[in-house]
Amino acid sequence: MKRGKLQQLLLLTFGICLGINANAQPFSSSVHKQPADITGIVSKTEFNPPNDAVLMAAPQHINIKFPSAVHLVKLTLRNELRDWVDISFRYSPIVNADFQWVLPDLEPAVYYTADWAILSANDRLVRGSFSFSFGPDAKAPSASRAAEEALLQQRYGDPNIRYVAPPATEIIINQDPPSYDPPFTIQLEIDQDN
Repeated sequence: MKRGKLQQLLLLTFGICLGINANAQPFSSSVHKQPADITGIVSKTEFNPPNDAVLMAAPQHINIKFPSAVHLVKLTLRNELRDWVDISFRYSPIVNADFQWVLPDLEPAVYYTADWAILSANDRLVRGSFSFSFGPDAKAPSASRAAEEALLQQRYGDPNIRYVAPPATEIIINQDPPSYDPPFTIQLEIDQDN
C-alpha cells in the first residue's frame, strides 16, 4: 500500500475511534465542588479560620488540624478571582496532624479560599478547601459564590454552560505609536520617460 493511502487510512481509523462513544463529562456548576470524601477526614478536620467565616480583620495565620497524622502535600491560598497568594508553602515529608501557616498581609478581597491536599495513612490522596472573608462589609463566602452562580445562570441560562472570563486587558492612552526602522527603503518614483 502506498504511503499516502496508509496515512489516509490511519487518519480515517483515528477519526472513527474519536467519534465512537465520545461523550463529554458533565459540567459541575461550581468550581468549588469536590468529590465525596470516602475517608471521612474532611468532615473531621478543623480549620482556623473556620470554613465560611466572616472576620473583622485579615487573619495572621491559618491552622488545619486533621484527625490523624498525615502528609500535607498541597496548601494554596487564592482570592475570589483565583489569583494566587504566595504563602511560601513547601512540601515536607514530616507526618503531623496539626499544621499552622503564617500568612502575608492579605489584600482586601471578596473572599479567600485555601485548598489543601494530604496523603492519609493508607496513601490515599484526600483534598479539601475552606473559605473565609474579612472586613467591615464582608459577606460569607458561600453567599458570595451563590450570588456569582445566580448571575452566571441569569447571564447564560443553561447551568451546563461554563463561563470563562476574558483575559485582562490593558488600555494605554496618550502614548506615541512605536516607530520602526525598516532594514531597507523602497523608492517609488514615477518614471517620466515611459
